[in-house]
Parts: sequence; C-alpha cells; structure tokens
Amino acid sequence: MLPDKEPIIIEVDLKKLMMDNIVVTIGLVLLFTAIQYICFKDFHFSIWTMMGGTVLFAILYIVFIVLHEAFHLIGFMIFGKVPYKSLNYGINLKLGIAYATTNQPLPNHAMKKALLLPFWTTGVLPTIIGFYCNSTVFVLIGAFLIAGAVGDFAMYKELRKYPKDALIQDDPHLPKLYVYLP
Repeated sequence: MLPDKEPIIIEVDLKKLMMDNIVVTIGLVLLFTAIQYICFKDFHFSIWTMMGGTVLFAILYIVFIVLHEAFHLIGFMIFGKVPYKSLNYGINLKLGIAYATTNQPLPNHAMKKALLLPFWTTGVLPTIIGFYCNSTVFVLIGAFLIAGAVGDFAMYKELRKYPKDALIQDDPHLPKLYVYLP
C-alpha cells in the first residue's frame, strides 16, 4: 500500500542517457580491445572471421538485452519479494528502449539492487568470460551491456538520496520512478 503523500518523481533525460551510452560504449570498446590486445597479443584479421564475429555479436547482443531485462525481473522477485504475476516486460518502440517493471512498490534498498543486478550478470560477467577465454565477441558484448546500464546507474544515483525504507514505484510506461518517503 502506497502512502497518501505526493511522491517525489525521478525521471531521466533519455537524450542525455543515449549520448552518455554512446560515449561510454566507445570508451569501453577501445579500452577493453586494447587490454585484450596487450594481454594476449593475438590479433588475426580476416573478412570471414570478422563477418562471423559480427553475426555472433548481433545475435548475442539481442539475447543479452533480453537477459538484461529478465535480470531486472529476477531482482524484483528476489530482492523485492514481488510475485511473478506483478511483473511486466517488453519493448517501447516509440522510445527505443526495452523495459522490465513491476506494478508493486519496492523498498528503496531492493530497487537499487534490482537496478544493478543486470550490470553484473550481463555486463561484467561476459567481459570477464571474454578476457578469460580471449573472446573478442564476449568482451565487446560486455562493453556494450555495461554501457547499456547507464540508465540503471542514473536511477540508482538518484535513489541513493532517499532512505532505504522509502517505497519506490516503477512507472509502467516511462523511465520514471516515484519515491514515497516513510
């Protein structure tokens, strides 16, 4: 049950986030590629390898975007204890974003964990696997998904201002959170 008070609204600027995403993606791709080259010094270039890698990257990127949103849902259930039936996910073609949401409010501490879970599972983990296996495709997937979490970090940063027991309601249609103070 949400308090009767007027909520504080946290809304992100999508245009700024998209620019931040591009900058972070380019930076991480350059950094991670340089690290991989320095560590492994195993750089072979061929058109066939590049084409195969590009196709594999495109497929994995779509799969990992779906997984990113699925991990938000898992975070809502694990950290926020919300039932499966309260979850929703999809793609907002108008805004050009994938989303995962719940119609039940979560305590702030649970929402923050649910926001960052995909960063670790679909960003950091593939990057580590990519470096361990010397797989440029996985290193790049990790770079793209780490950068793809800029919106999650923007929301997390704003939520840090509020007490852990504040209730957070996710907007079902827009990248917006409603904060209800205790």
